Amino acid sequence: MAPPNLKLSSGHHMPQVGFGLWKVANETCADTVYNAIKVGYRLFDGACDYGNEKEAGEGVARAIKDGLVKREDLFLVSKLWNSFHEGDKVEPICKKQLEDWGIDYFDLYIVHFPVALKYVDPETRYPPGWTYSESDGDVQLSSASIQETWHAMEELVHKGYAKSIGVSNFQGSLILDLLRYAKIRPATLQIEHHPYLVQPTLLQLAKSEGIAVTAYSSFGPQSFIELEWQNAKDTPVLFKHPIVTAIAEKHKKTPAQVLLRWSTQRGLAVIPKSNNPERLQQNLEVTDFDLDKDELDAISGLDRQLRFNNPTDYLGTLHIFA
Repeated sequence: MAPPNLKLSSGHHMPQVGFGLWKVANETCADTVYNAIKVGYRLFDGACDYGNEKEAGEGVARAIKDGLVKREDLFLVSKLWNSFHEGDKVEPICKKQLEDWGIDYFDLYIVHFPVALKYVDPETRYPPGWTYSESDGDVQLSSASIQETWHAMEELVHKGYAKSIGVSNFQGSLILDLLRYAKIRPATLQIEHHPYLVQPTLLQLAKSEGIAVTAYSSFGPQSFIELEWQNAKDTPVLFKHPIVTAIAEKHKKTPAQVLLRWSTQRGLAVIPKSNNPERLQQNLEVTDFDLDKDELDAISGLDRQLRFNNPTDYLGTLHIFA
């Protein structure tokens, strides 16, 4: 059974379960995307910063050529990196990303972080990453405001480069500020969300404003252990947590499926990734069973307000979650 769609405020429909392209290796990315389409994935969540958009596009092109899907069957997502927040830099970089993907429009284009960094010419270094130059590791800010960036994002919709636009890693006060001047409201909010970081008030705000929420890093520390991040290595793995494993056994599902259902049953979209064909299929099948209310509450009760993707921890600056 294909996962349901969420209706966005833009009027478009987004699959509730997609495939996240973060940390998908360049050499396997095209095959990974192709195989995921074969299994039934229709939403692919990419970004300039992931450095694999060309390869993801190759997988999409092959799937279309082989008749597995048409372009309009897919929901392709990308993100505006921090170095391109100035109003006149948004459209050119979006067009470059479209060219890398080999497509004419994104179904959803997202502001990746609420941080404007000094412009880095993509001809010089791409993707630019967090630092102004590779040699000195210096993080340099730009003076572009979110308002300037957002109005340039709106132009992408007017010109047909993006069907919907959204934000990622934004906190409540910034969202409320953005809504004051937005002519096109953000259709989605993408946030780190797992049982160790539930953020119920932020979810409440998004719901009250009609903004769909996409959860990333649904398995908590799992994505970050391979990055050798200490706080992830020091945190109990959710796949082995007794509350999660007991619920999984009861429903005859995997712990991963239970964690994804905890999100989807509460109305969120999810974007897990896997290179394992069996898990790829299992991750897609997370809307055809229901957890009991006390099970949902027990998983939510694991909340530690523990954020793994925090620039403060890996850059020592840009305290956006202060």
